[in-house]
Amino acid sequence: MSESVDFVIIGKGMMGAAAARHLARAGADVALVGPDEPEDWANHSGVFASHYDNARITRTIDDDPVWARLARRSIDRYPEIARESGVEFHFPVGCLIAAPAPGSAFDYLENVERARDRLGVEAPLIPGGDLAARFPWFRFPQGFAGIHEARGAGYINPRSLVLAQTIAAEKSGARVIRSEVVSVEDGRHRVVVGTAGGHSLHAGRVLVAAGGFSISEALLPRPLDLTVKARTVLFAEVAADDLPRFTRMPSLIGAAPEQERSYYLLPPVAYPDGKHYIKIGGDPTDRILASEPAVRAWFRSGANAEAAAHMHRLLAETIPELRPVSTHHSPCVTAFTRHGYPYIGFASNRVAVLTGGNGQAAKSSDEIGRLGAVLLTEGRLPADDYETDFAVAFSLEHFRFLRIADTL
Repeated sequence: MSESVDFVIIGKGMMGAAAARHLARAGADVALVGPDEPEDWANHSGVFASHYDNARITRTIDDDPVWARLARRSIDRYPEIARESGVEFHFPVGCLIAAPAPGSAFDYLENVERARDRLGVEAPLIPGGDLAARFPWFRFPQGFAGIHEARGAGYINPRSLVLAQTIAAEKSGARVIRSEVVSVEDGRHRVVVGTAGGHSLHAGRVLVAAGGFSISEALLPRPLDLTVKARTVLFAEVAADDLPRFTRMPSLIGAAPEQERSYYLLPPVAYPDGKHYIKIGGDPTDRILASEPAVRAWFRSGANAEAAAHMHRLLAETIPELRPVSTHHSPCVTAFTRHGYPYIGFASNRVAVLTGGNGQAAKSSDEIGRLGAVLLTEGRLPADDYETDFAVAFSLEHFRFLRIADTL
């Protein structure tokens, strides 16, 4: 099972599937490689992905102008992706960011206002006295204010988004291989990608878009400076007869100077089991996953019960009238780069990297994928599109080893 293509995308997640769609629409011969979601997480020995979920916040408002622009450009293309695929994944219920009011020592909302104004997004500041009247579901600490984006913001279903991007890519001619990549050999003239299913793909260029699994030694010629953090997510089941109370509830981000007081929260969302859950995330402390086997083990672990209990308390404080029918928690991971933006660049002449969501990439994944596609076809990114060049940083340990080896 050997074939040649122009490009191989490793990682059938949100970024990788987006890159494949953009490449295929441009007429490239592209293969998108990555397994489907496993049915039994606990006994699955292969790789996982962080898009195995039905709800991620989408919004333009952000305290960083780069992330705001990435989001805006992606959101603007949501209708196009839905039309091409026939899959709906976007639910524009609005998004509220609540944080200490402008003028406090924590300038998060001021930064959000600046990024908002640069893009011309309609998202007014709501003083603390009006928050309870506008958003009766929530309770916030004294001194908080909010910025509310009603148009286009809300949440996306990442499972459905990946499905939509994959279908659209296939319709434009992309080859989708649902298998794990086990080897990447950067040869003299071509890159050879091997899969667990026995495929051998020969390509002019390869894009590694494997999320937290991009730290795998099998994928890249040198290790990334990428910090993969274990994350726990809590799901609170909402009773069917209680759902009408939450009909117009937006997605919510609670920002605070302290990590343990910061969180994100989504309105009741339907999940594959037919139930509706309010989802909350916000680990009070960080746990670093230093190797690819550790990432696999975390996904199989069932997550952190203490972190879940912390989120349960935050949920009770924020929506005091909620009485969940049941709760459960699940594992996830986030991959953080050195500069806080995605890595989009080459690791060698023919192997490129597209990874590092920094906990913010789901909503912005189509634009990030487009940039990855531009990198493969043009060999570089446009110089003036963003305030960063998305440069890839590699592990200092790798370079330290190389310098020592050179002296031997």
